[in-house]
Amino acid sequence: MNLQKTVRSSLVKQVVEQLAQRIEAGDWKVGERIPPEPDLVEQLGVSRNTLREAVQALIHTGMLEARQGDGTYVRSSSEFGAAMHRRLQRSAVFEILEVRYGLEREIARLAAQRRTTQDLANIREKLEQAYQLFQDPNAYTQADLAFHKAIVEATKNNVMIDLYKYMTESILYSVNSTLDISGLMETQFKTHAELVEAIADQDQDAAEKAVCNLIEASKSALSIVIQEGGTH
Repeated sequence: MNLQKTVRSSLVKQVVEQLAQRIEAGDWKVGERIPPEPDLVEQLGVSRNTLREAVQALIHTGMLEARQGDGTYVRSSSEFGAAMHRRLQRSAVFEILEVRYGLEREIARLAAQRRTTQDLANIREKLEQAYQLFQDPNAYTQADLAFHKAIVEATKNNVMIDLYKYMTESILYSVNSTLDISGLMETQFKTHAELVEAIADQDQDAAEKAVCNLIEASKSALSIVIQEGGTH
């Protein structure tokens, strides 16, 4: 998607819309730095002040984040996602885990009911990739999230897919908060395998049970962290 030079009067609004479109289309992904100011000014054909106003507007919504001396980064892929992220930032990790508990139970059931052969192959592939990265906590966490996203996509429920997508950063935080607890990784491997087999068998009850076991293990591990003063 190429940026277009603006021609109508409301330049700031047009620039905001074009930048937001690039973000929503995934051209600039969450966590990535957007192009430097001179490049954007040239592509858009607007003044630096107009561009800065537009960028500031997106920072205000939460879609962008300015980092001192480092540039401007994508913080969320939509205004809705940014609003959700702001809300979840004010939530305790336990509250986020409780939301996951309810959401992922239904995700597991729908994925087991609706998955296709292609969905199943994608889920198995993502799980294998996670297994291969277990010695690198950060890489494993990203791979684990990709595994869960593959399951969400198998539900064929676009609202649920979007909701899970916009919760990603907070879910990632809840995973990171418990990842280094002894024994949790082993439990994750076991319950993940059980979840995949339940989805393969299209056994909704077994899929829900596997997810419940996974979340309960995370909550127990988090309790240990809190008792030790590691998080809130």
